[in-house]
Amino acid sequence: MDVLGFLLSFFTDYGYLAVFSVLLICGFGVPIPEDISLVAGGVIAGLGYADVNLMCLVGLAGVLVGDGMMFMAGRLLGERVLSWRLVARLLTPERYCAVQDKFSRYGSRLMFVARFLPGLRSAIFLTAGVTRRVPFWRFLLLDGLAALISVPAWVYLGYFGAYNRDWLMTWIGRGQTGILVLLGVLALVMLVTYLRRRNAKCASPVDH
Repeated sequence: MDVLGFLLSFFTDYGYLAVFSVLLICGFGVPIPEDISLVAGGVIAGLGYADVNLMCLVGLAGVLVGDGMMFMAGRLLGERVLSWRLVARLLTPERYCAVQDKFSRYGSRLMFVARFLPGLRSAIFLTAGVTRRVPFWRFLLLDGLAALISVPAWVYLGYFGAYNRDWLMTWIGRGQTGILVLLGVLALVMLVTYLRRRNAKCASPVDH
């Protein structure tokens, strides 16, 4: 059984609690695709097993609680958490340094972009907590704004494609490609902004 099929069966049997639980463990870096999980929640709503608007709220709660727990684990435990076996697999020393470099370039804006980066999302949130580069309120605000875009988009995609699996799988692929394109555009905009600010600082007169 494919991942979507398994999630559909699981969510149909156990409802909102199952959706929330799966999204929660997605936030811990467990390799279950979050987007497919949200789509599956939308599908069971489209099939009449759940309310689609409530499913969006459950989805938002699941992803934000999972993300928040990763952030707070880093915040409260500091670099000690990096020695945990599960965390060590998720956040290798090389990845930890790479994420810190991204923070140096993009600052707290990385919290918004991270929601659209499967595979790096949990590592970024954990690093943000460990390094204390971002206050919790700002992390929650930026992650929440990104979740308000991504969660309803995936849930409603599943809802409208509940009775047409081929159409649904096609649009899942297009949605993932669209996210990559959007991230490329955002990265370009952020790079241009960074270079302009750096050039402006270099060009400013030196006080005597």
